[in-house]
Amino acid sequence: MTAVPLTPAATVDRYLQLCEDRDLDTAGALLAPGALMVFPGGHRYGSLPQMATAQHGRYQWVRKHRDRYFEGRTEDGLVTVTSLGTLYGEDGAGEPFEGIRYADVFVLRDGLIAEQHVYNDLAGNGTGAPVSD
Repeated sequence: MTAVPLTPAATVDRYLQLCEDRDLDTAGALLAPGALMVFPGGHRYGSLPQMATAQHGRYQWVRKHRDRYFEGRTEDGLVTVTSLGTLYGEDGAGEPFEGIRYADVFVLRDGLIAEQHVYNDLAGNGTGAPVSD
């Protein structure tokens, strides 16, 4: 029996869960070769270990309440997935935070994540204090 391929939104959801669980090797298997991850402040990463190293100390831990997914297609056949929800966790000083808005935009190529663009209302220093609108 062959496995049924994941929908684009299910691929993104699995990837986000694996990243939260710090199973970066399995999450990395969902990335296309040459994938690009862009985080707030314009920080660009080419691998999950590179991203994890750069983000170390910003949070004790962080998770997402993933509320909604939107799928679309570009004119050249790429699939886009937007994930909306809120963040919760503990900042680098151990202070809890919750209810921080996020939007992650993904571009998938051949069923794999080619780009991830991360947007959220966390202050630039990684504290749970929201950025004002």
